[in-house]
This record gives sequence, C-alpha cells and structure tokens, in this order.
Amino acid sequence: MPITKYDLFIDFFKIQDEDETANLIWSDSAVQHEKIAELRNYQRINHFPGMGEICRKDCLARNMSKIIKCQPQEYSFIPKTWIFPAEYTQFQNYVKELRRKRKQKTFIVKPANGAMGHGISLIRNCEKLPVQEHYIVQEYLDKPFLMEGYKFDLRIYILVTSCDPLRIFLYNDGLVRMGTEKYHAPSEANLSQLYMHLTNYSVNKHNENFERDETTDKGSKRSISWFTEFLRTNDYDVAKFWGDVSELVVKTLIVAEPHVLHAYRMCRPGQPPGSDSVCFEVLGFDIILDRKLKPWLLEINRAPSFGTDQKIDYDVKKGVLLNALKLLNIRLSDKKRDLAQQKAEAQRRLYGHGSMKKLSAASSDWEKQRHKLEQRREELKERLAQVRKQISREEHEKQHLGNYRRIYPPDDKLLLEKYESLLSAAFQTFLAGRAASLQKEMNNPLKRMKEEDILDLLEQCELDDEKLMGKTSKQKGPKVRGTLTTMPECSQTPRRQRPHYLTDFTSCSSADNSCSSSEVEDEETRKTGGGRVWYCIHFHCVLFFAGRMHWKPLTKPLKINTTPSASPTLSGPIRRSISCPRSIASLSSPNELRIFSSRPSPTVPMPTALVRPSSAMPRSHSLSRSGFAHRVPHSNISKNSTKIHPVVFVS
Repeated sequence: MPITKYDLFIDFFKIQDEDETANLIWSDSAVQHEKIAELRNYQRINHFPGMGEICRKDCLARNMSKIIKCQPQEYSFIPKTWIFPAEYTQFQNYVKELRRKRKQKTFIVKPANGAMGHGISLIRNCEKLPVQEHYIVQEYLDKPFLMEGYKFDLRIYILVTSCDPLRIFLYNDGLVRMGTEKYHAPSEANLSQLYMHLTNYSVNKHNENFERDETTDKGSKRSISWFTEFLRTNDYDVAKFWGDVSELVVKTLIVAEPHVLHAYRMCRPGQPPGSDSVCFEVLGFDIILDRKLKPWLLEINRAPSFGTDQKIDYDVKKGVLLNALKLLNIRLSDKKRDLAQQKAEAQRRLYGHGSMKKLSAASSDWEKQRHKLEQRREELKERLAQVRKQISREEHEKQHLGNYRRIYPPDDKLLLEKYESLLSAAFQTFLAGRAASLQKEMNNPLKRMKEEDILDLLEQCELDDEKLMGKTSKQKGPKVRGTLTTMPECSQTPRRQRPHYLTDFTSCSSADNSCSSSEVEDEETRKTGGGRVWYCIHFHCVLFFAGRMHWKPLTKPLKINTTPSASPTLSGPIRRSISCPRSIASLSSPNELRIFSSRPSPTVPMPTALVRPSSAMPRSHSLSRSGFAHRVPHSNISKNSTKIHPVVFVS
C-alpha cells in the first residue's frame, strides 16, 4: 500500500489505497510508533522507529559528538559540527582559537531539519551568525576531490532489513551529483555562488549550465558504477575506496542501533529476537570525497527521492527498489501463514501444550533439578529454531542479493569483532541504563554457537535427563519419550570430547517433550479447508504433507518387524514427533521413509515418519547436523504434493 508521490512505485506496484492489511506499506515520510505497533507479523513497512536519531541533522551531530568522545579514532569521518543555539558559546571559543593561531576557515550553515538545499549558506565572518535560530554549523571541506574541475558528492543507497539483529546491505550503484560551476576555493567573493559550492540536485537543476545527458559518462548526474570505473582507469585503489565507504556506513548505523533497537522493541513487545522484522529502511547516504579520496559523511536521508527526471535515475532507482524487495522475501502466502500460526498458538495456549509446570514451595530437589533441565532445554530449543531460521534467511539472501552486498555482519571475523566492540561502546554511551542487560544478551555464548553445537548440548541434556529419571524410575514410573528423547542411550556410543566453550552448558537444559512454539511455527504451514487440517513440514527443499494426526503417548514398546514385506513401521522402539524439525540426514535410503498414520486415507497424502537409527549406529548420525547435508530424491515425494515456489509480492 504505497503512500507515495513517485511514478516509479505506480509503475511497479499494484496500488491498493487505504488497505491496512496489505503485505507492504510504503510511506514517503516517517511513520508514527503506533502504526508500527499495530502491524501484523506478515506486514512490512519501510521505516524503523528511532532512525531519526541519525537522519535529522541536529540529532546526527549530537549523537556523533557523544560517540567521538569515546571513539575519536573510529569516527573521524564527519566534519566538526555545532548545534545552535545550544553550542553557540563553544563555537565562538573555537573561532577565537583560530584567530589566535591566525587561521581562517569557512563554515556552512544548514537548517536543523532542512532538506533539498533549502536555507544553506556559507560564512567566514562568524560574528554575523544569529544566536536564537535553530540550525547547525559545520566546517566546510575546502579541498574536495574534483572531477573535470567540478565539485561532486555521492548518493549511496543502503538497505537495513533488520535491527534485531542488525543487517545492512549496500547497493553497488548510485548517483554522482555534480556542481554546475567550476570549483574555486571559498573566498569572500564567491561565498554566495551556491552552484559552485553545493552539489544538491534540487539546487543545481535550476542552473542553465545543468547538463541532462542520457550517456553514462557525461552530464551533471552520473552513476557510481561509472565513477568506480573512472577510479580504476586512473589507478586509484577501488577496493580501499569501497572499504572506507562501507566502514563509514556501518559505523554510522552502529550509532543509530541503540536508539532503533530500543524503539523497535517498545513498538513490538514480546516479539522473539531473530524473528522477521516488520520494518526495513532504504537510506540515502550523502558522502563527499576530499582530495585524498577519504569519504566524509554529509547527511543521511530516510526518505531518499525516487523521482525519475532522467533515464539514469530510473535505471539506478529501479534496481535499488526491486532488488530490495527480493531480499525482503515478501510473499502472498505470508498473510495466510500468519493467520494459521495465530490459530495454532491459540490452540496451544488453550490446551496447555508446551507450557512448563511451575514449581511450588514444597517441590522436592528432584523436581527442582527436573525443572532446571526443562528450562535449559527450552532455551536451547528456542535458540536452535533461531539458528535454523537464520540459516534459511542467509541462504535466501545469498540467492537474491542482486546488486546489493552485505556489509554487516561482515564475513571478516576481525572486522566483525571491531564492529561489535563499537556496538558495545554505543550501547554504553546512549543506553547506559539498559546497557548491562543488552551487553549480557550480546555476550550470550548461545548466540555464537552453530546448529551442531546446540544439538550437542541438547544431546547432553537428554543424557542428563535420562540419568535423573533413572534414579527415580521406581517412584515416578516409566517416562514417555517425545521429541528430544529419540537420541541413543549414553552407553551405546562413547561421547566425543566436548569443546571447552560448551562446558558451561553440559549439566542442564530446558523444555518439555514437545517442540517450542517458535520452532513449530518456523517448520509448519497450516492450511484449513473442508474440515481437514493439512500440515506442511519444511525440510529446506523437501515438503511432506499429512492428514489430521492423533498422536498418543506410547504405553509399551513397539514390535519391530524387519522383514522386507512387513507393514510400514518404525525401525526402533522410540519414534520422533512429526512436529519436531529434525533433519533426514540419518536416512540411508529412500526405502527407510515409512508412512505412519492413525487414519489412513487413499486420497490424502500421508506424513513421512522420521526413523530413529538402530542402537548400533553412531550418535552423530542420529542427530540433525545440517538441514543442507542431504536431499531426498524427487521420486520420493508424493504425487499429490503441491509444489511451492517463492513469490515476491508487492501490493
């Protein structure tokens, strides 16, 4: 549902005005926090709350001033800035110091919340500045990198797909916006010649010297892809240039992250970390280069223009928009899936599935240990669901990057450690009251673990649980095995030595014998119709469909028939819950897939039960190590199965 004035959206979007249930909502202006709070989980809106902390000129200056005090070496890419009238005295003291050193500098004056070059002027006589007006004053960069004798700046397009966790993408193309008069160092004679000193398109398009050329290497507006080739042709270090630009962008958004994350969580309370963000943002970074090719940040636009006055605008901005929508993975089915998940969650709450029993004051030591195990196991299962969802998200991103590239989190581990250190400093600076809890969340060892590590911990928790149950088996009776109790006994296979960083988690875990709600929601898509419930269980590239199932706990071991002509059965005394997302990596052949149902129907595709390996099989083969390790042949999928293709939907 675009709320926009740009023709580019009208060309590519199916407009549905006043549709509050649309999958995508696009607005040219910032949105209220209440609007974000009201969004359903399947909806997406193109603004984050709190992003104004770096998009307003005065807020950007204030936040940069704070971070520079603790990280001066890392934030040397923004000119010295003063906010008037609050910092008028500091500015006058700086000017006096310049006079004492017999230096004179030029300053640029901008409205605190201005845009499109309105109200901008250059000054050298600082005594003429009014005290009461609200604006910012910056040092003017008087030695810029010139191209054909003209000053220019770069419009870099950035896509932020999530703030929890932070994910940033840089578009490899953009716009080079040039002045329309040859540049000369500022002096009293040329301070008023804005066509020389300002590079804003909205200013220079009114000059008669503005060149509208359809070719890529001429005109007053060119593409960054052309500029990159220009640097390469003239033997400049292109890799270093783009590395510096990427660092500038990431460090700036790190300053915004504490504000954005806090505001987003206030708008979306209870949303699990790592779940799909309802917000995204396309930002326009305005960057200028000095004569040494060092990038300097001028300002950030949270609603960059998508006007297409020239062909180069259309080509660049169309790519920015369409590639962003592919990365966001907006689909028609999201709305139906969200509704089905809400119904499933309501049923789970109604019948108490997945809820842990609360301890009473009279609980025994055994019950307390049992409860502690369940809590840790629940935590591990929740993290496992997040990791698998993150793997799926990253696979989608790799396949649909288009002309974007991810700059945070980076692939370089050393660079990632540097950014995380800066992020920690930003939380300490801007959210001192909540920095401790957020720091603890960031340093949680589970956040750094891979899927296999978490499965190892779940396995250890299962072994601890079996030992605990074995001590009191006579008093408590036989234990009903469920989701996580399908692992081999401890005595079957010697455990391999555990990594040193997992020792803190080898004693206990959490959750009962059913998958967590977040994990089930990630793995199932429920479709209702004709009085029958269909389950779609995703194993990355394989889909299994089932009719309504009625599971009952096992009261006695299953009889095993290993003859080839035997009816479909499980190959072990313990089965896995069909709702638990386990890999089929342990299946050695298609014949090991068995059909299991309490209500068989010749017209309904039945579920494929996962088989526990025999006790002689090593433990490593009985666990889900990677969802991408093995594929099921196409011939094993039911003929009645419906093929599902990813659909990019824009409403």
